[in-house]
Amino acid sequence: MAAVAALKKDLRKKIKKILADVSDGAAVTQTSNAVRALLAMPEYKTARRISVYLSMPSGEISTTGIVRDALAQGKRVFIPYTYNLQNPKEGQPKSIMDMLELHSMQDFESLQPDKWNIPTPSEDSIPNRVNSFGGKGVTNGATTISGEEAGLDLIVMPGMAFDSSFSRLGHGKGFYDYFLRRCHDASRVPFRVGLSLTEQLLPPDETVPMDDTDFRLDALITGDGELRRAKA
Repeated sequence: MAAVAALKKDLRKKIKKILADVSDGAAVTQTSNAVRALLAMPEYKTARRISVYLSMPSGEISTTGIVRDALAQGKRVFIPYTYNLQNPKEGQPKSIMDMLELHSMQDFESLQPDKWNIPTPSEDSIPNRVNSFGGKGVTNGATTISGEEAGLDLIVMPGMAFDSSFSRLGHGKGFYDYFLRRCHDASRVPFRVGLSLTEQLLPPDETVPMDDTDFRLDALITGDGELRRAKA
């Protein structure tokens, strides 16, 4: 585990340097290509409940267009919200992520950037937002899906790097993998799609270091508009 963590840390440093040289214009073009490919996917078209990461100002595919389209299509859109657990149980991390419902584009535009410049819901709005696991507000780590209207059909995932085996390198907090573990425990893991700038896709002879807590993607879309699917 320690060896894998060290390899991941080194890869993050390498990718961070590469992304620093990606121009805003190139990122805009790649975003357009990737979003167009995602919106054409059958899994996206049929999904009623989707989770979408909210993008940073640079260094990744922007998801604003996905949020706008999904809301216009009448889909229920859930966005990440991270918080500290007050009393973590054994095996739980100190901080976790829930997916909370976004109400509208007006709601989206009212979100304020967090310390990573990622649009984030205000704390006072949290208790009134539907949670993807059921109910409203945060779960505090619970995995019970209550009622028919719970769970996610599709999750659009960010990453620092991706490889041809559909492995994903996150930012090191473990938020997405632990969230997916909870979905697995609730017997409903969503279809997982990664969005990658072409610079984030490793060459065929390189792989993302993985351990037994990491989830692979079902599909990966790159900034040139290519959709890659993992074999079933």
